[in-house]
Amino acid sequence: MTDPRRLHHNRVELAVHTLRDGDGRPLLLLHGLGERSPETPPETTAAWPGPVLALDFTGHGASTVPSGGGYSAELLMADVDVVLAEIGPATLLARGLGAYIAVLTAGARPELVRGAVLDDGPGLLGGATGPTSARVPVAHPAQVAPPDPYALLELSSDVRPPDYAVTYARHAAERSGLDRPFAVVGSARPPWLAAVIDSLLLTPTTIDAALAAYAC
Repeated sequence: MTDPRRLHHNRVELAVHTLRDGDGRPLLLLHGLGERSPETPPETTAAWPGPVLALDFTGHGASTVPSGGGYSAELLMADVDVVLAEIGPATLLARGLGAYIAVLTAGARPELVRGAVLDDGPGLLGGATGPTSARVPVAHPAQVAPPDPYALLELSSDVRPPDYAVTYARHAAERSGLDRPFAVVGSARPPWLAAVIDSLLLTPTTIDAALAAYAC
């Protein structure tokens, strides 16, 4: 892994890692809750012809840890939006929390998300818009290191109904021009993902098959 590219999102500095160079559309990896970008390209991306990039979400990896929390799905959507504005149209390979964010981003930016592969990982229930715990982590600012404990608390569940994700998924299906804007490769079926699968009549597949289809 080379030194990450630094992109600014308000007061946050995002780290975008180039795991492998290539020609063509980028493949952007979105990690799960509490994780960070991998050091090397996953074996499943070996056949992808374009560059393989990976984003560290706010409060994770080499990206900024903001003071006082305040995490939401929309904050992480904005992280991805900043990256897409920099790199252009990309395919997303996302796990856990990243998969939830990928669905929302695909609906909000259907012209830029050229397929999203949804895999299992931590934080699969998505991000919260309100408090999810009465406990507040206390740490001296100099001692806080990623992953931010506030992120672990605030992004472990979602107070919104499954229809929230379905609305974005339908936008992607209607406006992206793709026959299959999403490929489900994970085995877990939290309520939001089950609703998306039922709404779009998605059939589970493999990462290899999904990436091969989106690389065309």
